[in-house]
Amino acid sequence: MIDREKAASLALDQCKKLGAEYADVRVERLEDENISMSDGRVEPIEQASSYGIGIRILKNGGWGFAATDVLTENSIKEKAALAAEIAKASASVNRQRITLAPLEPSVGSYLSPHEIDPFTLPLDQKIRFLADLDAAIASTGGDKINSRSCFAGFRKLDKYFVSSEGSRISQVIIQTGAGLSLGMTKSHRERYERSFPSSSGQYECKGFELLEELKMKEAIPRLVEEVAMLQSAAPCPETTTTLLLSGDQMSLQIHESVGHPLELDRVFGSERNFSGVSFATVDQLVELKYASDVVTIYSDPTALHGLGSYGYDDEGVPAKGVELIKNGILVNYLSSRETAARVNLSSTGAMRADGWGNLPLIRMTNINLRPGEKSFEDILAGIDDGTYMDTVNSWSIDDERKFFKFGCEIGWLIKGGKLTTPVKNPTYSGCTTDFWNNCIAVADNNSYRIWGVPNCGKGEPGQNARTGQGASPACFTNVQVGG
Repeated sequence: MIDREKAASLALDQCKKLGAEYADVRVERLEDENISMSDGRVEPIEQASSYGIGIRILKNGGWGFAATDVLTENSIKEKAALAAEIAKASASVNRQRITLAPLEPSVGSYLSPHEIDPFTLPLDQKIRFLADLDAAIASTGGDKINSRSCFAGFRKLDKYFVSSEGSRISQVIIQTGAGLSLGMTKSHRERYERSFPSSSGQYECKGFELLEELKMKEAIPRLVEEVAMLQSAAPCPETTTTLLLSGDQMSLQIHESVGHPLELDRVFGSERNFSGVSFATVDQLVELKYASDVVTIYSDPTALHGLGSYGYDDEGVPAKGVELIKNGILVNYLSSRETAARVNLSSTGAMRADGWGNLPLIRMTNINLRPGEKSFEDILAGIDDGTYMDTVNSWSIDDERKFFKFGCEIGWLIKGGKLTTPVKNPTYSGCTTDFWNNCIAVADNNSYRIWGVPNCGKGEPGQNARTGQGASPACFTNVQVGG
C-alpha cells in the first residue's frame, strides 16, 4: 500500500494520460463509533473504519467515477482506466456536454475546532458517561416511564483532495453527537415519548466536550413530567390558527421545505426517480416570493461547530456563506460547479460524497434561518390564541417539496400569551410558499442553535450526509393544525 499523497498523485497523472478534461481524487480515512444504552443495558457497540480512494474524471463532456480500498499502483491505474471508460459511456448518452463553473485552485488545510478528540479516550469512559445518564433517567422517572435510552456517536474524517487544476487540500473533521429518550409504552398503539435535545439528539463538529455541554441531566425532570402530562392530554384540536414552532422543529421545516428544494441537481431533475424534483425552478430565480420579508435563509459551511461545516467541499470549493432566500426572495441555490455553470453562477460549495467510495452530490451544508430581534418570550406573549409545538416526531412531503405534513412529540395551546393546556400528537400541514409567507416573527440569537441532522439520505445508490440547520423558534399565521 502506498501513502495517500503518492496514491492521489498517481491517480491524477493516470487520468491526465487518459485524456481527462478535468479530474479530481479523494483519499479518505473514516472512523466511526456509536454507543447506546437501552433500559440499563449497553447495546452492541458499533465501531467501523475505512480507507480508500475515489477517482472522478471528466472526459468527452461526461463524468466517470471509480473507487477502491486497495491502494496499490496497479489497482489505482485500473480504477483510473475504469473511470475513463465510464466517462466515455456517460458522454455517449448525455443530452449536453458538461462544463464546470470557473474555480481558482486552492492549496490549504482545515481542522474542525474541538477540545477533546473522542478517539483518544478509552471506551469505558464513554460507556460510564451513558451509564450515569441512564441511572439519572431511571431514578427520576420512577413509575412515570417504563422505557429509556441514551446514545453517543463519534466520527473522524481525514480527507486529502487533489485536482488537475492544481488544488491540494487536507481536512480533518471531528463530529460528536448524543441524545436521550424516555417514555411510557402502554400498548403497541399507545406510546408517549419525550426526547432531548431533539428526537435525533444533537450532533455538532465538536469533540467529546459536547456531551457535557448539552446538559442532558438537567432536562430529565422536565421530560418525565411531560410524559406524564401526555398520558392525560387531549389530542391537538383541528383548526386554523397561529403556530409557534420550537427551534428543533424549525430545523426540520428548513431541511425539508427549503434545503432539499434548493438543491440545484434536484431542480434539474437528477432525483426525479428517487425522491422527486423541486417546485423552485430556475425560471423563478430572483422572482419567487418564497417567504415573508422577515425570512432570510443562507448556506454557511463556515459556521462554528455546525454539523454541515467544513473548509472545502469535495470539488475543492472553499466554504463560504451564501444567501439562498433574502428577505423572502429566492436568490440562489445549493450548487456544484456543473450545475452552477448552467445558470451562469459560481458554485456555492455544496458538493459532498458519503465517503471515498461514492460520487459527490449536492448536499445541504448548514442551512440557517437568520434570527430576528424579539425574544421567544416576547413572541409568545404577543399570541392571543394559538398552538406551540415542540420536538420532531413525523414528517411527510410531496415529490415537488410543495405540500407537507409534520408532527411533533408534544404541543400546548396558547391563550393570552401563555402556554396553557398540553396536547398530544400535534400536527400541522401546508403549502411551502404559503407557509413561509405567513412567517411573522423569528426569535433572536438567545434561542438560536445549529441543529445537526446525522442521517440525510439522497442519491441512487443511496448516500447519507450530515447537515445542519440554524434556527430559532418562529411564528406563523393561518396554519392548519391537528387532524
